[in-house]
Amino acid sequence: MFGCECWCWSSEYEELYDQFDEPKPYSLPSPLPKWPQGQSFASGRICLGEIEVVQVTEFESVWSCNRLRGKSKAVTFYRPAGIPDDFFCLGHYCQPNDQPLRGFLLAARDMVATRKDMGDGLVQDLVQKLPALINPLNYSLVWNADSTNGGCGYIWMPNPPVGYKAMGFVVTDDSEEPSLDVVRCVREDLTETCEACDQILAVDSRSSENQFQVWSTRPCERGMLCRSVSVGTFFCTNTYLDSDEELEVACLKNISSSVHAMPNLQQVHKLIEHYGPTVFFHPDEAYLPSSVQWFFKNGAVLCGDSCETGEPIDHRGSNLPSGGENLHDYWIDLPNDHDARHHIKGGDMESAKLYVHVKPAIGGTFTDVAMWIFCPFNGPATIKVGVLSFAMNKIGEHVGDWEHYTLRVSNFTGELWQVYFSEHSGGRWVDAFDLEFIEGNKSVVYSSKHGHSSYPHSGTYIQGSSKLGIGLKNEVARSKMFIDSSSKYEIVAAEYLGDGVIEEPCWLQYMRDWGPTVVYDSRSELDKIIDRLPFFVRFSVENLFELFPTELYGEEGPTGPKEKDNWLGDER
Repeated sequence: MFGCECWCWSSEYEELYDQFDEPKPYSLPSPLPKWPQGQSFASGRICLGEIEVVQVTEFESVWSCNRLRGKSKAVTFYRPAGIPDDFFCLGHYCQPNDQPLRGFLLAARDMVATRKDMGDGLVQDLVQKLPALINPLNYSLVWNADSTNGGCGYIWMPNPPVGYKAMGFVVTDDSEEPSLDVVRCVREDLTETCEACDQILAVDSRSSENQFQVWSTRPCERGMLCRSVSVGTFFCTNTYLDSDEELEVACLKNISSSVHAMPNLQQVHKLIEHYGPTVFFHPDEAYLPSSVQWFFKNGAVLCGDSCETGEPIDHRGSNLPSGGENLHDYWIDLPNDHDARHHIKGGDMESAKLYVHVKPAIGGTFTDVAMWIFCPFNGPATIKVGVLSFAMNKIGEHVGDWEHYTLRVSNFTGELWQVYFSEHSGGRWVDAFDLEFIEGNKSVVYSSKHGHSSYPHSGTYIQGSSKLGIGLKNEVARSKMFIDSSSKYEIVAAEYLGDGVIEEPCWLQYMRDWGPTVVYDSRSELDKIIDRLPFFVRFSVENLFELFPTELYGEEGPTGPKEKDNWLGDER
């Protein structure tokens, strides 16, 4: 991938440099509480089997560069600072300068070499193997940036011995090859593959052959049952990055038989009480959430191919089909009575709560606290075309709406790292420094009008073509209607705690549809929109359809939390 020669950014790029301030370190608004005692959660160290790791969040800058004039385009490369004795660096860190300094690097030590927390028999078995950590053979220079104005930067790839993998790159400010003691390589069976994630730096030269890119990395395999552990290093290349090509750097693998750094039940409650966001609903929201029990008690019925009139559902959901595959042979619907249907659509804020699923993430080095909210009804959509907005009559409506957001917490410290906001069929991770906090370390989640997708800040979000200003309109704002999830929650699943610790509710095992299949007469409603547009901005129905999400035209009944991909997998 690197080719036979390194890429040199010489004086021809002098004009790309500029002076700028390096980002300042970020910390949460309030100090962390004293976490309840239990196992290794928030102890600062995590055992991955043959190696133990610490999370380093203090850095020393090595070199900064700017791909274009302007502070927002600058990046800085860092080496870890304050690594504990007996631990070794695995690679260096890079991030943009237009955000606070907020990252981590893992440093590791060989548990066999230290013989800590291991029985004599296990030590004897492990010493027969090659060491878990070893020095690289040498380094290859993959990029060189030389400027009298911006300083010098050199990026080196550690060349590991056979049977080992490099975890990251080394950055220096001079042309001398780094010492072999700067980093360690890891034995291959203790590693997993990783992939490029977010692009940090892209440099274009006058020669099409001399391109250079820097990317953050993440494990290829992510999810509740996956063992891949992110090291926090970056990846760089001077050639085209093929998404199917395996990277030269790897991530770690947690081979420990248990995820002992995960929080116990008492610690989970403390995490939720400390970080639980406040969920705000739009001032004009007509379709509010409720508890699942309230939904069942107020007339929800179970329908099926053999019984379309509906059977009342027990308030616990004990008469719902349990487990199995969703063949769309059962679905939940509203009661037939008009007044009862209208009442249940509005929801019930008094009973509403967040349903919590706690699970390991990133090989047990993070905890994901997924918080699910249930709304009996999803209201009609609003279409935005430029400065015009059109409220639909039926498009977007369906029974039984499940939405969620997820808190990602570091198991090294118990610190909130990111929050995932689900937005209809997708979503995005937002770093802690970009959250809106309402009290202490409790952030804000905004639920969109009628659709209930979640967003980190108030405003209007377009799902479709934001460039053209055409798509579904998601409006979010504060109001007097909110739920404090730090107090109104119920833990419904935490499989890693073991059998019997959390009793999962009956309704959670219902794997069928939470609403009937809906097909909308989209063409008729969209034709009305087109007829009202000025002639010079009209689109054909077919072209307009292509800009909108597929769920606009109809959808099968929504499924419950356990049927979603992210129940076992990572967020999309």
